[in-house]
Amino acid sequence: MIPTLAQPASSLALPVQLAQQAADAVRELLAEAAAANTTRSYASALRYWAGWHAARYSIELTLPVPEATVLQFVVDHVVRRSAEGELAWELPPVVDQTLVAAGLKAKLGPWTLATARHRVAVLSTAHRLKQVPNPCEQPAIRTVLSRAARAAVKRGLRPRKKTAITLAELKAMLATCDDSLEGLRDRALLCFGFASGGRRRSEIAAADLRDLRRIGPQGYIYRLEHSKTQQAGVTASSTPDKPVLDRAAQALEAWLAASGISEGAIFRRLWKNRIGPALSPAAVGEIVQRRARLAALEGDFGGHSLRSGFVTEASRQGVSLPAIMSMTEHRAVSSVMGYFQSGAAAENPAARLLEDS
Repeated sequence: MIPTLAQPASSLALPVQLAQQAADAVRELLAEAAAANTTRSYASALRYWAGWHAARYSIELTLPVPEATVLQFVVDHVVRRSAEGELAWELPPVVDQTLVAAGLKAKLGPWTLATARHRVAVLSTAHRLKQVPNPCEQPAIRTVLSRAARAAVKRGLRPRKKTAITLAELKAMLATCDDSLEGLRDRALLCFGFASGGRRRSEIAAADLRDLRRIGPQGYIYRLEHSKTQQAGVTASSTPDKPVLDRAAQALEAWLAASGISEGAIFRRLWKNRIGPALSPAAVGEIVQRRARLAALEGDFGGHSLRSGFVTEASRQGVSLPAIMSMTEHRAVSSVMGYFQSGAAAENPAARLLEDS
């Protein structure tokens, strides 16, 4: 029997700090996760688990969490179609309001399935690191999440992906960059992010001059020391050396010359004509979005648009999948195949069977 609210959620004092076990788990996750974005994501997820548990059951979250509690968490946050045909979820409105008021939840209502899965995955990692029985690995949890994914697809829901910036979109965005300091920076950032293998926004923000070396008139080699793959401690099959050539090299050279940057972060904040500290990953995404708006491009653009666009464009131009993966540092073929197939779809010879030979 899954317990319900022991008292009205509005009267509960949600913990300002995490419960001790959850806090210990966060510290261990910090040690495991080198990427700052991952660290923040894990800490936020565990903070939410602690707050939800306190609001739902009026007791502190401790590990291991019972399997029934994880199931309750899933049905509280994931939409399903009820027997009456209505969309439903189980999070009591008063608990929902309490979590939003505490700043633990952005808005009222259910989550996307991806968000719920992420929260469960973080809890699973916390159990694994504490070496206690892991309820998230139980068949019931896996089955419910799997069936929820199938149900979402039947309702017509698909994962939302950022619009890819292929060569046509990139050229339009570069055309909005003038020869001001800001224009030079944004042109160099876009070219570097695309040409060096579709870099993530965190990798662009972390780009440092110490990892850049000139290789003659044709360009640079950038040694990628801050990729998601490198920080995860996984030995990639590709080299961390990424070429930045031709037009991308020229844009980078112009920015470095105009900014006078001789060490440290390559891409910086600007205060009028003064060079500031390194851009944050969020600022990189905002630059991509702003240049897309200035170019009057239609779509949902963001930092990941450069990465998906690189793979899509390379596929359109007939670049082999291994060559693409050596640039992007994707470890799994499945992760890159969606973009690769999208780029190559129109060139598939099986699509022309009705044409005369």
